[in-house]
Amino acid sequence: MSEYFASEISPRNKRAQAQMDALLRAEGIMRDRNLSYSAGIFSDDGEMLATGSIFENTLRCMAVSSAHRGEGLMADIVAHLVQVQMERGNTHLFLYTKCDSAKFFAPCGFYEIARVDGRLVFMENRRDGFDRYLRQLAAQLPEGSLDTPGAALVMNCNPFTNGHAYLLERAAGENARVVLFVLSEDRSLVPFADRLAMVQAAAAKYPNVTVVSSGSYMISSATFPSYFLKDDELVTRTHAQLDATLFTRIASALNLACRYVGDEPFSAATRTYNEALGAVLPPSGIALHVIPRREEGGAPISASHVRQLIHDGRMEDIRPFVPETTYAYLTGPQGAAAVARIRASQDVIHH
Repeated sequence: MSEYFASEISPRNKRAQAQMDALLRAEGIMRDRNLSYSAGIFSDDGEMLATGSIFENTLRCMAVSSAHRGEGLMADIVAHLVQVQMERGNTHLFLYTKCDSAKFFAPCGFYEIARVDGRLVFMENRRDGFDRYLRQLAAQLPEGSLDTPGAALVMNCNPFTNGHAYLLERAAGENARVVLFVLSEDRSLVPFADRLAMVQAAAAKYPNVTVVSSGSYMISSATFPSYFLKDDELVTRTHAQLDATLFTRIASALNLACRYVGDEPFSAATRTYNEALGAVLPPSGIALHVIPRREEGGAPISASHVRQLIHDGRMEDIRPFVPETTYAYLTGPQGAAAVARIRASQDVIHH
């Protein structure tokens, strides 16, 4: 440990905020859009020597001045951020870093989970965290089902639409068993508990479908760290490649032979994501099935359109675009909070 100590950078401290941005830029890092706490280590004359931040259960945007490397400052900033996380009740922690920086975090108690060569390393503070996660997933499946190859779906369902229902119907009809992962991050207008309930209601008619929470190892594009990647397309491609790399291990543990995704007529980012999945999964022996979007009134169904209708108070107009189970949920007391959030939002058109 060094002779210095880390302290919080207040959002109101404009000088420290500017120093943090300058230090990050000097190390080839842009400030991540998702940060809830930042800290810095300063010299006696007020120069920022190191910085780091957190968001939910991740550590982000960590950098040490090139003039002060080798002084143990990275260990200091990590120790401080871990302490803050523990005080917040977050004990299982993750970080994303450049490949050439991963070696600095191993002595701080972080272990590599997966990497995208030349771009990113994904790490956690539990040696057996991912293996424990795989065992927990397997325990949620029907007894004996692992003997039969299955298919996978990974969905956010914000909310669950007839487009999602069509993808589920295809997978359930074409495979002996299906595992449907619902992204558990609570970053959507429709909270995870509501999204999960809608998916479970829609999937109940398929005895060969098991619905599970994605857990901490599948993250959405909304919170994927992008602070050390150069452009949006590279961010999307790297996110997909990391997701695919992790999924190959999930597929092996759960005996999943294929993954279904919907095609993407609206979002270039999602098309790039699907392309990246296609480059990683088939060479690993996992088929990728890209299914054309279900249409209504000559246009592909999208959750964004459904959210816009809800936002505009046109609840009856969502009926052609969602299953009856979703409509009943959103128009009943259980969905009242989600509907209120959508109506209050200024940004409902996103993927």
